Amino acid sequence: MAGQRPSRTALAGPSWPARLLARFRRLLERLWRAPVSDLFPARADIDLDAIASNLGVVRDAVEGQKLLGVVKADAYGHGRAECARALLGAGADYLGVAQVAEALNLREEVGAGPRILAWIYAPGADLEAALAADIELSVGAFWALDQLAVAARSTGITARIHLKADTGMARGGFNLQDLPEAAHRIRGLVAEGVFELQGLWSHLARADDVDCGLTEIQIERFEEARSTVKAAGLDPVLCHLAASGGALWHPGARYDMVRPGIVLYGLSPNPNHRTAAQMGLKAAMTLSADLIVDREVPAGTGVSYGHTAHTEEDTRLGVVPLGYADGIDRKASNVAPLVINSQPTKIMGRVCMDQFVVTLPEGATAGDRAYLFGDVGAGLPTADDWAEAMGTIGYEVVTCLGARVPRRYHGEG
Repeated sequence: MAGQRPSRTALAGPSWPARLLARFRRLLERLWRAPVSDLFPARADIDLDAIASNLGVVRDAVEGQKLLGVVKADAYGHGRAECARALLGAGADYLGVAQVAEALNLREEVGAGPRILAWIYAPGADLEAALAADIELSVGAFWALDQLAVAARSTGITARIHLKADTGMARGGFNLQDLPEAAHRIRGLVAEGVFELQGLWSHLARADDVDCGLTEIQIERFEEARSTVKAAGLDPVLCHLAASGGALWHPGARYDMVRPGIVLYGLSPNPNHRTAAQMGLKAAMTLSADLIVDREVPAGTGVSYGHTAHTEEDTRLGVVPLGYADGIDRKASNVAPLVINSQPTKIMGRVCMDQFVVTLPEGATAGDRAYLFGDVGAGLPTADDWAEAMGTIGYEVVTCLGARVPRRYHGEG
């Protein structure tokens, strides 16, 4: 009827449940298009297929030994859960982490079944939780032996232990002179059903220094430890001594199982002996960021804090939004290499908390991507290149990458 006001229903259009659903759908679409991590202008791309391939390099180098993939320290900065699953899919027999807390989280991430070894815990640690999660534990001190026995009796769960002997690191494990007493006590606990001796192990101090001779001395000491354990009536299921360098470069250290770590992520234990590329390893992490500034500055311009660098001529500078809060060490100031638009450049001036300055190659502008390190086969600097520039090791470069840098995973592993 002319002049009559339309009903509220007619004005409302779709019903309120439909409107609510439409709003929820739009919200989901926005979140899907732009997750919070997309707002961070840098990322670490992790190639799980590279990790699987690197495990294959170790497998090809050894002689049938079991493989323990080390995923401590968030898989050397690459992401523990994702890397652990890739390694298991590629045939790893064990996973290894340093801290018991890491092991408990890892158990939740990979589920029941995979064998997990942890080797660092302090007096008073909740070892009952570790036993309930089927974590195998290193024992290298008398207090640890006693507390683990208490936890095993309390839970009724037999503790699967790896007896650690100190063969030359002076860092952890029973001294060889204390090993007979430790083995005697473990023998009683095995007889009681409290312990199961799953392993005898130690760690090499200079396996990356191929010709120093210490590894051969440590092998001799490990043989002494094996004899001591055997004399006590114990028969460990696995003897293991070699990590990455030992597994690749010291056949006599391989025993029943090897524990590759850094090589799984595509870095060499000693690039001066053999580079990752020479060993057929592929870098698993590519770190990159979007340039957020490009500007022209005149000759003589001081750059960043302290003006530790000055332009020698009219120069185009860019800003990369990563800094020491993200694990880009200040030692990278003025020395670390990058690639922008397939052209090499380097950091200019001091690294700041959230950003650093670079000299821009011809044609580079804000929005272009700067690659800090990745695989040499892609024409990028490597983490080992960064390590050499900063006077450190590649382990530190990748492991210290900050948690706020998003990790993006590719490949199936």
